[in-house]
Amino acid sequence: MKLILILFIACASFLINSPVWASSTQLTWLDFPGESANFKKATEPRSWDFPADFGAHPDYQTEWWYYTGNLETEEGRPFGFQLTFFRQALTSSPEITASHLRGNQIYSAHFTLSDIQGKHFYPYERFSRGNIQLAGAETSPYHVWLQDWSATELESGKVRLQAKSDDAAIDLVVSQTLPPILQGDRGLSVKGREPGNASYYYSLVQQPTEGTIVLGDKSYRVSGTNWKDHEYSTSSLTPGTVGWDWFSMQFDNGSALMLYLLRHEDGAIESTSAGTYIAPDGTTQPLTKEDWTIDVLDTWKSNRSKASYPAKWQIEIPKLNLSLQAKSMLADQELNTSTATYWEGAVSFEGEVADRPLHGKGYVELTGYADRLDNRLSQV
Repeated sequence: MKLILILFIACASFLINSPVWASSTQLTWLDFPGESANFKKATEPRSWDFPADFGAHPDYQTEWWYYTGNLETEEGRPFGFQLTFFRQALTSSPEITASHLRGNQIYSAHFTLSDIQGKHFYPYERFSRGNIQLAGAETSPYHVWLQDWSATELESGKVRLQAKSDDAAIDLVVSQTLPPILQGDRGLSVKGREPGNASYYYSLVQQPTEGTIVLGDKSYRVSGTNWKDHEYSTSSLTPGTVGWDWFSMQFDNGSALMLYLLRHEDGAIESTSAGTYIAPDGTTQPLTKEDWTIDVLDTWKSNRSKASYPAKWQIEIPKLNLSLQAKSMLADQELNTSTATYWEGAVSFEGEVADRPLHGKGYVELTGYADRLDNRLSQV
């Protein structure tokens, strides 16, 4: 599950290649009145067709391709990274595409690097219209890009990730080892109780990753694992859902785990919160919110947004005989973007499963602590 940044407007295209902190424009959760009804909605399980479904689904208003990874050098220096591409349709009316300068699609991208040892977080974002080859998503071969930030298929099962800003860059090759994991009910991931408040969602997990990270004038050869999410949808969350906590976990025994908790204004957890356990062979076991408990053991407060975020957790899943403690690997991994302020960063996991030691790394996304997701006002 990824932050639903369905909020891209034309003026945002001026914020190209700027550090996240450089933006003084704040855009919150802006809707396009009357348009969403003309897009398809995720209402029932569908038949998937890979590799075609790696590409774009323009019949739906919102889509994202989301890569996070935990890497380290041969000497053990750890890094985390995020590279995410968002597509948002401005309107379902075909007239807007009459001119190649007035493309119907707006693209955004977030790129971050977490230098765990150096205790520094590098966040960036970009915007562009999806026309004259500035940004886009293609299927054969698979290619998603925003200017020179890209995810590009090299051959079947291998994708090259590239992103570069003033003082940070990645050039990585990700290798698929398991088939796509269909989240929810055969890929239908329900986010709210109202019909159509759902997305189509699959993940590629435990993907070996290697390549180069550049920080300033220093280059590092790194390797590790990557998690890819791809979601597309049209509808919003249930009213009163202020944010969510999303966990992706990749363990050293080859298994993986995804959990998301949708939080209400009163602190209650939405009944549709869910997850998936993925065995080393790719078989899955769905989880509902009744299957786990997550207790916050510590928090971190941002000096910028003044928001307090969970920073350490105890996770218990009795049906899996699994007990974990999770903690952020770097306290400050907050993004203050032009659409929302949220925390997303590298996290480590340690515990046991079936009385055997279990270790892993992953990513956690925390939204709604600084900005409510159900706030529809815009401030430009």
